[in-house]
Amino acid sequence: MLISSRLQRFVSSNPTLETPFLTLQALVMSEEHGTLVKTPKQLIIVSVIALVVPVGIALLGAQLVTGSKRVDPAEAKKSVESRIKPVGELVKFDGAPPPAAPAVVAAAAPAKAKSGEEVYQLACTACHGAGIAGAPKTGDKTAWAPRIAQGAATLYEHAIKGFKTMPAKGGQSALSDDEVKAAVDYQVAKAK
Repeated sequence: MLISSRLQRFVSSNPTLETPFLTLQALVMSEEHGTLVKTPKQLIIVSVIALVVPVGIALLGAQLVTGSKRVDPAEAKKSVESRIKPVGELVKFDGAPPPAAPAVVAAAAPAKAKSGEEVYQLACTACHGAGIAGAPKTGDKTAWAPRIAQGAATLYEHAIKGFKTMPAKGGQSALSDDEVKAAVDYQVAKAK
């Protein structure tokens, strides 16, 4: 009973709620909010434009992208064949031995062996210069003493094959074993 009296007071204070359907109909039928297309002829024109414009833009874009390339089909086929051609070819000889490989014109002159200091500068100084990753610093007698006590053969083996975080040959695989040994001797001499 209390709710119905409150509802009656609310409806009486708002006269537009007495006729909600008329108010809604007035809003829907408002002339101010009409559509842009008012006749079937306008609807057809707008529909055709909505179809033709995007298709025209797509065709012009495709022409722009592919229009400048005119390729002969035979030339295109040759180009594709050259790109997918195998790297090598298998040649079969019927009973005859294969031709001899061409002789090497001149052997490369043997490279001059690097000194211990040069190898140290090239491969070792990055870690042993600053003591990175547990590497003993060059010239640090206390860090090198236990390593030197193991003997030169052990030091050479660790330097050539790698040890813990130190890569083989200090990461310079082109170095010869003798060059690496020279670098070890250089560092040992600095630590004595």
